[in-house]
Amino acid sequence: MTTALQASTSYGVGFAVSSFPPPSRPSRHRTLVLAQAEPTEKSVEIMRKFSEQYARRSGTYFCMDKGVTSVVIKGLAEHRDTLGAPLCPCRHYDDKVAEVQQGFWNCPCVPMRERKECHCMLFLTAENDFAGNEQAISVEEIRETTANM
Repeated sequence: MTTALQASTSYGVGFAVSSFPPPSRPSRHRTLVLAQAEPTEKSVEIMRKFSEQYARRSGTYFCMDKGVTSVVIKGLAEHRDTLGAPLCPCRHYDDKVAEVQQGFWNCPCVPMRERKECHCMLFLTAENDFAGNEQAISVEEIRETTANM
């Protein structure tokens, strides 16, 4: 049996602890750490501009905590770099490539387009308790709020 703990952003770090008996030759390493590279500046800028334009066009606002907005934009940019499409970074996928091809969770996802429901809290309606009053974010704000991640 394996127990796993994984962060919910696209910058996932996974840990696994096995309860199987040790192999015949004992291993000193029992933790697996997976890290992903930072998205390119170009992709971050493309997703930043997309997010601003979509917020204005849809009449939605960014979260009052710009850190949320920044992490989601960077997650979208990372998926754009690695998968070729801005797959929602706030969900778990067994097969990301298949999800990109299906298109349901590519940003803006179907729930956002149909009902203005953004699971990531990137695009929030004015009635949402976490909605700020801004539809813009600078590259500098994204860098500052994600610098220690």
